[in-house]
Amino acid sequence: MSDVEGELRARAESDGVEFFFAMFVDMHGKPCAKMIPVTAMDVLLGGAGFAGFAAGPMGQSPADPDMIAAPDPASYTVVPWQPGIAVLQCDIEVEGEPWPYTPRLILKGMLEKARERGYVYNVGCEAEYFLVRRRDEGGIELADPLDRSGVPCYDAKGLTRMFDHLSTVSRYMNQLGWANYANDHEDANGQFEQNFGYADALTSADRLVFFRYMVHTLAHRAGMAATFMPKPFENLTGSGLHLHSSLWDAQTGAELFADPADARGLGLSQLAYHYIGGLIEHGPAMAAVTCPTVNSYKRFGVGAPASGATWAPAYATYGGNNRTQMLRVPEGGRVENRSCDGSANPYLAMAVQLAAGLDGIDRDLDPGEPNRDNLHVVSAEEVAKRGIRTLPPTLLHAADELVKDAVLREALGKTPDGDYVDYYAKIKREEFQTWHSVVSDWETERYLTLF
Repeated sequence: MSDVEGELRARAESDGVEFFFAMFVDMHGKPCAKMIPVTAMDVLLGGAGFAGFAAGPMGQSPADPDMIAAPDPASYTVVPWQPGIAVLQCDIEVEGEPWPYTPRLILKGMLEKARERGYVYNVGCEAEYFLVRRRDEGGIELADPLDRSGVPCYDAKGLTRMFDHLSTVSRYMNQLGWANYANDHEDANGQFEQNFGYADALTSADRLVFFRYMVHTLAHRAGMAATFMPKPFENLTGSGLHLHSSLWDAQTGAELFADPADARGLGLSQLAYHYIGGLIEHGPAMAAVTCPTVNSYKRFGVGAPASGATWAPAYATYGGNNRTQMLRVPEGGRVENRSCDGSANPYLAMAVQLAAGLDGIDRDLDPGEPNRDNLHVVSAEEVAKRGIRTLPPTLLHAADELVKDAVLREALGKTPDGDYVDYYAKIKREEFQTWHSVVSDWETERYLTLF
């Protein structure tokens, strides 16, 4: 019996686990799994087989051999709401070789490059979502019909009405050791955020995949639906996935982004400023990965919705505790990327962000002085005068930026058929064209009898 098999058998017996979910995500971040009995441990450890073409965009056709899901024992997570199940995140192999279309492997590759430089990459996630119900006549509505305040953020009554759902998620996060530290009603009606402690990037990405799965499942059991869609309602604030990141010394564990003597007053080290310079430099290209759907770009902009503010950046800038910037520094030692949204694949989003930051460090990029303005009210003419780069207006524009970015091209790696970035951009351009070919109600209302 191998050490891995012995460890998994012992943990399964201790936790009363009867089944493993061998899980991975496709390009879109959709969790895919097979349920394998503990009695078939040899199948799990030998690698559960998947027909890759059926799973989603994973670089396969029906003619390709099976994708084999190799479980990572470090990702072992007991499912709190369903006794007898544990989830194992998996890395994909094909014919004995790592499959380069695997998002988790792409992130692991970037983390290894960081470690070669002596860095550990830590990330904390703020995942916003809506609780809704599907209407019989089509479409969706808020799960809480009383959540109608014009200023719903932090609303105690709205929080109380969803207490059963939110408290259950909180308890489960703490049972898993994630250190849930806040649960709040967000800026839109029906929108919530539940926070857990930061960790190394791979652990945080694994946890975010499980968190989404957990929130979806628990909402469904309560007769609701949860959505991490960036902009499910045109008149309400959208959902972000804010990523708080920092680099730490791999040998000593020392924090590398903090400097109380920072002359710019943000409490950041010179290394952190170079990292920020990289994120700004590559911001427009990163958007194709951090904001990967056509719906993402309906969240962007400077105009306020009916509920609160947009909270989504329009420009590649940084500042202190200023939520109109792409990059916010809430306190010394970490950087918050506010351009990432709820539809992002966490493995890919963290990989491109790390690549951009390391490039800034390698090139000693200086982001200049922090922007202290409310960018929601600065005119487009003034933005242009200052040379501030605008983030892409659509997924198509973002894909065009991505394929031109040599640093992100290298970060996403090579596949048997070429660079992953080209495969990714192809899928996203097709997604845009599919959406663009649909005639919307807005078009018929506007154009039907106009001419």
